[in-house]
Amino acid sequence: MTGGKHHHHHQHHHHVQEDIKPIDYAREVKHHKHNEHLAELGAIAAGAFAVHEKHMIKKDPAHAHRHKIEEEIAATVAVVAGGYAWHEHHEVKEARKHMKHQHGHHIF
Repeated sequence: MTGGKHHHHHQHHHHVQEDIKPIDYAREVKHHKHNEHLAELGAIAAGAFAVHEKHMIKKDPAHAHRHKIEEEIAATVAVVAGGYAWHEHHEVKEARKHMKHQHGHHIF
């Protein structure tokens, strides 16, 4: 500071975070398990809707094209939700591994 004036540096300051908290892996397990269950539920619901739309193709032939499109979309959503459930299952396993590793060390 010169002459009572403040010198301003770059707008983007690099701060060192001093309040770093250890990761609560038990909470991570619970969070990912919850997401896994929601994804499983979504996969089941989308799969059931796909089956319903497949049935509607035969029951409502006048709108068969629309039902076929909805069936394919629902089937795709079911696969994606299943993939997300698998991903979250993997995250649960990772968090449990870290939690087990953490219990072997003293973390303050």
